[in-house]
Amino acid sequence: MSPVFSIGIRSLWDELRHVQTGGVWWINVDRRQDAISLVNRTLAAQTSTARVAVITMGEKPQLLINLDSQQGPESIQAFTMPATWPAHQALATDILCNIDPENTLIILVGAENAYENIAGDKLTDWLEKIARWTKVYNCGFLIVNTGHNTDRQSWLLIGEYRNLSGLASLRYQGDDYVYDIAWWSNQLGVSARQQLTLTRRDGDLTLAETTAVAPRSRDDEKAILSHHAVLEGAPPLSEYWQLFDGNEALFDAARSAQAATIIFSLNQNNQIEGLAQDIHTLRRQRGSALKIIVRERSPSLRATDERLLLGCGANMVIPWNTPLSRSLSLIESVQGQQFSRHVPEDIDILMRAMKPLVLKGYQPWETFCNLLTDLMNNPLVPADSKGVLVALRPTPGLRVEQALTLCRPNRQGDIVTIGDNKMYLFLSFCRINDLDTALKHIFPLPVGDVVSNRTVWYEDSQISAELNQMRYVKEEQRTQPLPQTIGKSEAMNVHYDGKQWRRIPEPVTLLSDQKGAQAHHESQ
Repeated sequence: MSPVFSIGIRSLWDELRHVQTGGVWWINVDRRQDAISLVNRTLAAQTSTARVAVITMGEKPQLLINLDSQQGPESIQAFTMPATWPAHQALATDILCNIDPENTLIILVGAENAYENIAGDKLTDWLEKIARWTKVYNCGFLIVNTGHNTDRQSWLLIGEYRNLSGLASLRYQGDDYVYDIAWWSNQLGVSARQQLTLTRRDGDLTLAETTAVAPRSRDDEKAILSHHAVLEGAPPLSEYWQLFDGNEALFDAARSAQAATIIFSLNQNNQIEGLAQDIHTLRRQRGSALKIIVRERSPSLRATDERLLLGCGANMVIPWNTPLSRSLSLIESVQGQQFSRHVPEDIDILMRAMKPLVLKGYQPWETFCNLLTDLMNNPLVPADSKGVLVALRPTPGLRVEQALTLCRPNRQGDIVTIGDNKMYLFLSFCRINDLDTALKHIFPLPVGDVVSNRTVWYEDSQISAELNQMRYVKEEQRTQPLPQTIGKSEAMNVHYDGKQWRRIPEPVTLLSDQKGAQAHHESQ
């Protein structure tokens, strides 16, 4: 019979504690000292005859292992390895060169932030190989990962249930710990989506007295956890409302929710990326029953930012100009909903997809067409909302190269090219009703003085069809810009005040005080 090992958390029931041979388990720990303590308590929880090997990264295992003679196995095989990716790829071979892994629990203690910069596909491919290896050699493999951004590993691994027998995280929260189990599989069955409160007693982690043994039910469905600014100074509206002073405290509380309503407050644009990370974490880890709402408190969201928050898992974004009474009606409307949209495991993919093109201004004809084709084929960006393509024909007497010198896109993602006696301008994630406003920002002169007529495409099928037509334009019809305009996108001493462009006067000193005094002295 294959041996069964245990992780070092006292009073945890066997379904969530046992580790057997032929599988890989992964535990994320946010603090280094807690990771080392967990490893030592896991070693102490094994029988005296258990076969255990410990592998550390970049430091001697003797400095980490701290057991008394009355606990744990009689002998522990200890090894060290470099904290590099090539060392991981050779790990299975190196183990076979040193020990017989059969019926052995192998504990890999990761260096701090060891997996932070490892690409997701590399990590999952390596886990697939290790999972096959543990089945062939009938051994157990426990990875204890530590770092400041362990949530990223959870995002990448949440779908690796075929290669991982268990995935959990241990987070320190002041006086106690939260043990969050995505899933845990062993000879007793499979447990998933459990969150337990742990406390430290006499150096051991143990279940808090208030922690129930049964999985949590959705008894918090009526609860509303909200930033206090959402209610604009009003007190909690009922016993179900709970207010928090900041989004960080709200996020920490939401990590224990099952089906509650979470309402974040957004005050400025630099909060968007961090808020997107929090929403993505909650949606991926807490499931589809959670209702996540963002209320904008001041004008700070662009269309792309709103799509990013929705793509990360928010049910709704309430605009800044929505009155409180209307906001409360919208909050009530999401009660009982189940989130059904797909949220990618890696938030970086979503970030790149939702951000505008990283270029702006003039682009060569082929580059322009290729960039727009890639954007039209991006499945993560909502259909018919990727932007507006405009073909501008200059007024009579004005060459298209000259008109280009007056076209000065300021936003990332707004690109332009010229050819076939027309100027093609693409405004990324611009709505059709905002086109006139956008053109006023781009041209320093009235648009009617530069452009005689224009043709607009704003649906994906229309833009794709026009791109196909543009590819048939012959090389000699593709106009080249004037040499002095390449790379220039800003006018000198020009400011847009929201209504029109204005020249900014520059002070000119005709005669300095020193030269004036000298001239006056010479005249005398």
